[in-house]
This record gives sequence, C-alpha cells and structure tokens, in this order.
Amino acid sequence: MFRFSSLFLSRRHNHLRRHSLRHLSSLTSQPLELPLSFPTYFIWGSNTGVGKTLVSAGIAASTLLSPHSQFHYLKPVQTGFPSDSDSRFVIDKVAQLLFLRNPHTPLFASHSVLNVSPAVTERSIENHEIGEQGFGASKLICKTLYAWEEAVSPHLAAEREGLEVKDSTVLETLHSCFRDVVGSGADKERSEIMCVVETAGGVASPGPSGSLQCDLYRPFRVPAILVGDGRLGGISGTISAYESLTLRGYDVVAVVLEDHGLLNEGPLMSYTRNKVPVLVLPPVPKDPSNDLMEWFEGCHSLFSNLKEIMHSAYFERIKKLHEMPKKARDIIWWPFTQHKLVPDGGVTVIDSRCGENFAVFKAQDAEVIAPVFDACASWWTQGPDAVLQTELAREMGYAAARYGHVMFPENVHEPALNCAEVMLEGVGKGWASRVYFSDNGSTAIEIALKMAFRKFSVDHGLIPNSHEDTTDGSSTDLLVLALLRSYHGDTLGAMEAQAPSAYTGFLQQPWYTGRGLFLDPPSVFMRNNKWMLSLPQGFHFGNLKLDSITFASHEEIFHKGRDKSKLAAVYSSYISKQLSGFKGSANIGALIMEPGKIFYVTFLSQLIKCHFSFTLSSFVFIIQGSGGMHMVDPLFQRVLVNECRSRKIPVIFDEVFTGFWRLGVETVVELIHCVPDIACFGKLMTGGIIPLAATLATNAVFDSFIGDSKLKALLHGHSYSAHPMGCMAAAKSIPWFKDPCSNPNITSEGRFLRELWDDKIVRQLSSHPAVQRVVALGTLCALELKAEGSNAGYGSLYARSLLQHLREDGVYMRPIGNVIYLLCGPCTSPEICHQLLLKLYKRLEDFDGIKN
Repeated sequence: MFRFSSLFLSRRHNHLRRHSLRHLSSLTSQPLELPLSFPTYFIWGSNTGVGKTLVSAGIAASTLLSPHSQFHYLKPVQTGFPSDSDSRFVIDKVAQLLFLRNPHTPLFASHSVLNVSPAVTERSIENHEIGEQGFGASKLICKTLYAWEEAVSPHLAAEREGLEVKDSTVLETLHSCFRDVVGSGADKERSEIMCVVETAGGVASPGPSGSLQCDLYRPFRVPAILVGDGRLGGISGTISAYESLTLRGYDVVAVVLEDHGLLNEGPLMSYTRNKVPVLVLPPVPKDPSNDLMEWFEGCHSLFSNLKEIMHSAYFERIKKLHEMPKKARDIIWWPFTQHKLVPDGGVTVIDSRCGENFAVFKAQDAEVIAPVFDACASWWTQGPDAVLQTELAREMGYAAARYGHVMFPENVHEPALNCAEVMLEGVGKGWASRVYFSDNGSTAIEIALKMAFRKFSVDHGLIPNSHEDTTDGSSTDLLVLALLRSYHGDTLGAMEAQAPSAYTGFLQQPWYTGRGLFLDPPSVFMRNNKWMLSLPQGFHFGNLKLDSITFASHEEIFHKGRDKSKLAAVYSSYISKQLSGFKGSANIGALIMEPGKIFYVTFLSQLIKCHFSFTLSSFVFIIQGSGGMHMVDPLFQRVLVNECRSRKIPVIFDEVFTGFWRLGVETVVELIHCVPDIACFGKLMTGGIIPLAATLATNAVFDSFIGDSKLKALLHGHSYSAHPMGCMAAAKSIPWFKDPCSNPNITSEGRFLRELWDDKIVRQLSSHPAVQRVVALGTLCALELKAEGSNAGYGSLYARSLLQHLREDGVYMRPIGNVIYLLCGPCTSPEICHQLLLKLYKRLEDFDGIKN
C-alpha cells in the first residue's frame, strides 16, 4: 500500500512574498521559452464547472500506467483555496486509481503550493507527498502557483486579499515550473513524460490582473485541450471558447465533454469539419460521497485515446519543426537572399508571433520555442503589441466575415470610408483631400507618379484640354527629380525614379535607364560636439561664413528662421542651376523625395572617412538612409520643394516607411514644415498585419483627371483595392498609435513619441571603436560598423557573425551590408529598447569584424 504523509508548513505572507520576489528576480534574465523535450498541453474550459480537473486527472492516470513515467500537473491560478484545491484533487484521485488498478506499481507523488494570499497564510498550507522516490517509481508532481481564499474570479480575489500578481510574474513563475519539469525528466524518453497546465474558469475568464486568460498565456502558445460543455446551451459556449482560442493562434488538438444526453458532440464535430477529435465522457455521478473510481475506470479507454491523440499531435509538431528548414531550402525562393550564402542552420523557423516577439524554434542544445524580439519590425511593417495584435485579429475577422472582399470602383464600404477619413484627418490633414488605395508601397509610388505626371501635363499644356475624349498619340518624355541614394520600391516604374544602385544594375534590372535628374543633397552630422553640414561638390560657398554651416544644437537645424539664411540662398541657387542646366526634349514632371526612408546601398566617401558621433533626444531628424544613414538637411528639402512649386512641378513624399510614427511623428510634414501634392503610405499603416497602401493627393491633382471621357480617368487599379480587412486594420491601428490611452509613448501634447532609446547608451555606442556612426530617432536606432573595401557596402557580409550572436540573445536583426539597425514599434516600452541596446553593446565588445 501507499505510505501517506502530510507535511504542514505554515508561512507568513511577508516571508512568502520575499521568497517569491527573490525567485522571480532570478527569472527576469531568462527568456520565456517553451521546452519541447516533452508534450505540454493547456487544459481549457468552455466555462467553469465543465470538468477540467477530471480530464486532467484522467490524462495523468493514463500516463502513469506506464512504468518509469512522469506527469506534471500545474495549476497557475486557484481561488477558493484551501477548501478547493484542484492540485490536491488530482493527486488524491490518481493515487487511488493507480492503486486500484495495480497496487504493486510504485508511485511517488507530491503536491505543493508556491504562493498564497495573506488570507490563506493564517491557515495551514497542506503539502502532500505520497510514496517514495525509489528506482522505477512513476512520478506525479502537482503544483499550485498562486492561491486565494475567496471562491471568486481571480482578479477580484487578488484585489480583495492583497496578492495582486502581474501577468509577467505569472508567466515567469510558470516558466520556472517548465524548467523544473525539464530538469526532473532529463533521463526520460519523450513519451514517458507529460505536463498539463489547467486554467481557471473559462477560456475568457480573467486572470489575477484582469487580463483574459486566453491573452495572459498567449506568449507560450501551448497546444490546447478544450473541455466543452455537454449541457443545454453548451454547443454555443463550446464553439465560442474554441473560436476565442483559435482567434489568438492556439492549436486545439481535441475537444472533450461530458455526456448529458443531448448529443452536443454532433454539432461540434460538424463545426470542426471532423478535423478536431470530439471525445464524449460518460455522465459524472452527482453524489458528493462518490469517490469516482468507478467513473474513472469506465473512462479508461477514452483517456488512453486522448493521451495518444496528444502524443501524436506533439510528435507531428516536432517532426514538422525539424523538417521545415530543409523543405524551405528546396522549394522557396527568398527575397533579397543569395541562397548560396545561407549557412547550414541559417534558416529560422518562426512558430508564431506574439506582439513584438517572434516565437522561434531552436534545437541547438535543447528543443525550445523561444521568444525573439523582432528588431526589424518585419521589414518595417510591424508596430502592434500583443494587445493590439488581438484587437486587429478580431477586427479583421469581423471584416472578413462581413465582406470577404468586394469590388471597389463606384462602391463604398464602411472600412474603406473610415480608413480614408482617419488618414485625411491625420497624415493628410491640411493639404490632402483624396485617398487612393492600393496594396503595397511600391504600387502606391507607381500611382503617385501617374498622378504627378498628369498634373504636370495639365498645368503645362502638354495634353489636350479636359473636354476632349482622346489624345492625339503624341507624348512628351517626363522624368523625375529625385535624390541620390533614394529608393522607392521594386516595381519597374518605381525603380526608374531612383538613381543607379545595387538594385538597378543589369543583373537586377536590365530595363533600367534611370529616368530622372538625381541631386546630391547636403547632409547633417555631429562632430566634436558641433552640428555641421557636409556640402557635396557643386555647391558654391561664396562668402558664406563658417557659422552659417555650424550649429550649436539640433533645434537650430530645424528652426524655420533658417529659410532666410544665406545658406538657403546657396541651396536655391544650386537647385535652380541644376534644373536650368537640364536640357533636352524631356521635362522634369515630378519631384519625389523619401523624407526619412531607411535603406542602405552605398555610402558617401567623404563621410566614411570621418568619424563622428551623434544622438537625438526629443527631436527627430530627416534620414535618407539609402546612403548609409544620410541625414538630409531639412532646409534643403524645404528649398527644393519651394523651387519645384515655383516651376509647377508636383511634389511627391514617399512616406511608406516614415509614416505613422516611425520617426517619432505621425508624418514628416510636421518636421520639414512643408506639404506635398501627393504622398504615399504603407507598412505600419495596418499595423503590419495585412498588406495595404494609400496614395493621398490634393484636390488640384484629383481635378487633373476629371473629364467627359473615361480615358481621362486614372486607369489604374488592383484586384484587392481597398480590401475591407486591410482598411479595417488601418482604421484601428492608426488611432491606436496616436491615442495616449492605448500608446503610453505619445507625449502629452500628442505630437511626438517620447524618447525610446537611452541617450547614454547611444552615446557609448557612437564612441565604440567598432562603430563609424549612430542614428537614434523615433523607433529606429541604426549604426554603421567601421569597414573598408569589400567589408563595406550593401553586398558586405561583415555584420553576419555579430547579428547571429544577437539572435542567440533573443534579438532578431538583418544586416544591410555593414549597417545594422534596431527597429521597434510606436508602443514599445523604453525599458525594452534599453535592454536591446545593452545586448547590442555587449556583443560589440566581443565583435571582431576581420574574422567574418
């Protein structure tokens, strides 16, 4: 027979809290990894009282029938304690059941409670141990992580009893328990150990902080067993619970419910299209004196079947995760990737995303799903935290269910109208009157070019008047005015609007001709604690004094009063000379600028030779990044816009990257103090959750397409123009980012993001011997590594080893040659950014680029 001993341990609340805090402080440096060395499942309920603990006990008993096996039962949140303890129920019932089945099977079982409220500490905390840890004994380990006395919702109990627990603390404690499971099962086969985590109440019941439990535990994304409801009304409740889980990306591998004679399993199987097994338990005896042994015995084959389903799903998942890299190499063609240079083990398997983190499969030392901060913001598209991600999934699901997709010409739907209104009241406020939807930034640029060329042609009389239906077939060659090192996308027309680069050579774009006049703009930088200008060749200083091109602070650089300076006259003269000297049959039909776009192709030689450092605090600087963090003087941009306006050349702002707070403001119009005729937006516009882009234009631009003939219209479109899901996501994301209630990073005046990057660490980075220069602004922190020859430039592999080590530290980055960057979201906390900078600095200390 089993030897039973009860251990009574009385601990005061303050001692328990001190122990808990010490314990958690040691966890904060550990990433919240989900170990995959054994099957782990969450037990969810469609409601309270549907039998979650019965199912947990049944799975445990089925697992422990195998010799040498281990079962870990974790109950993160328990109310009504100690009179109600699910952990104690599991250990008692499983011990009785195994003894009845085979009294000679050795079993060691333990039950412990980690944290309790002050209301509980006045009473005994009962910790059980059953049996001995002898050789060959199976083990049942039951833990209650947090317990409150009152039998109410956890958030109420936590508030009333003085044990309020943050979501992060619950997750850290649960993660510590997962690590204990790994340690205790190190000598076990995968099939000999299992862990289940039983939630409290229903899927959407609150946790201790008030967060819904389906959101609270989402960072782990543990596969789910859903205990449904076989009672009247249970079909609806079970389906609602199932949808709440799948909406958040959980995998439900089985549904289990008690038979109440209503045949609820039929509609549930029909709903899941038979893709998810639905298992039916016999009715549970209602007599409180019944020990349920007969009931458990009657459920033996069902729980054995459920255990096999869980094992099968687990092993299938492991198999897929291991096979994915090779399969991807064999059949996928990645963008911007030289496949020959992808090293063995260089394919990252992303299991899911939760807010700002990837969940990445790692199998080097131990198989885990590990959180990795997406420091590329997934090619600059991402901004949502986990809360907004769920909100967007809900909004998009609603849009998909309501609309699917619908034709847009001459039609309107609510998401498109709402999105257009939000944009015109935000990034287009004060200048734009029309919104043209497309599907990505590059196509938005193509549309903008068409708009600008038409406006130019109408203003300069290059086409017949608007009352004629057709053109005579004659045409004038129209080119763009743009800046060197600019980049506007990969489609053919967008590439023609940028200067020669790695993307436009014959290997990439044999059709490329470079249909434009490309100016070399002046750059701004800091050296020897002075802000200075670097003026390219072609600018004539004349008698311009030195104090005209040096500044005491960055505020001076942005001051509108510079418009009357001598330097403004120099800029105007240079631009005018370039435009006047442009001869031939072609006309400059549009100015296109990317006031803030970050992309690195080549570097200015005169700047590479300089070692300087700079940092940004509350102000944001205009970056033309394709030249290697090339900061274009905002005065030059204003003068350039004014010169084009005087010549009736339409102005396009490419804000596909910079729009919606990437550079600390909603639109760069607020920084350079001038407005465009046309502007393009994308990427962060929808929170990065679905493709959508928009081209905004003035009424004057719109009117240039008005006429009696359809041939005068803008004959351009995309099958998914104004897709309802994308418009719904944008209409949700844009206000979310600018609302202080949802985004704590917005300053009180609502115009700027607060500083996200720690000024002290940024300065230390800029002084590091391996670093050429640093830019930190808005959601971006970028640095250029010192490199020469083949180690510099877009094709360089110089930073590969550094970034590989950072990925090991939980920071996912991609190099652009010898330039690396961190990109967070508008809602990312400065504390997270601080940690990212510390990790970057630490790895730079060990970086030796010569060995790459």
